[in-house]
Amino acid sequence: MQSTFQIEKRKRSIKQWLAFFMAMLIVSGITVMPAEWELSIATKFFSEDSFIGSWLHEIYTAIRNTSSRYPYLFYGYDWLVFAHIVLAIAFVGPYKDPVKNKWVIEFGAIACLLIIPFALIAGYFRDIPFWWRLIDCSFGILGLVPLGICHNKIVELERMENQSEKQFEEFNNLVTHQQNKLS
Repeated sequence: MQSTFQIEKRKRSIKQWLAFFMAMLIVSGITVMPAEWELSIATKFFSEDSFIGSWLHEIYTAIRNTSSRYPYLFYGYDWLVFAHIVLAIAFVGPYKDPVKNKWVIEFGAIACLLIIPFALIAGYFRDIPFWWRLIDCSFGILGLVPLGICHNKIVELERMENQSEKQFEEFNNLVTHQQNKLS
């Protein structure tokens, strides 16, 4: 018989992983907004002659020039941040009731998997270096870790809750049967 303590412990663990995932989703979105400032810092750590440095300097120059001449194009970045926040909010459902909202975890895992072909294909057509596309792919892979852990814990929680319900029904049936015998 699964104890209520074990079920609650499992729910608490799921909530911790989901809170971590939601926070990272929001943080990864918010970091888009100060892209020019972040790139100005990143370029100081890499020589323009280095493999990574040449790419970062090129991107920084493009961002800086675009920002000064066409700042409204960065409105797309603002919507990207908004999308990250909205997606994080979707995980409030499984945070509240993991078993009922397991589909949200599955949706998130599918989205993480889709990052890989999207980054590889779209990156190819946008002339993004392959090594940078692999970095983008890593976000999907990293997102799968907490979602996979949550999914496995939810499946186990589902099993534990079903087993507890079955045992509770058996107990109720036994009590009813005993009461009927006494009547």
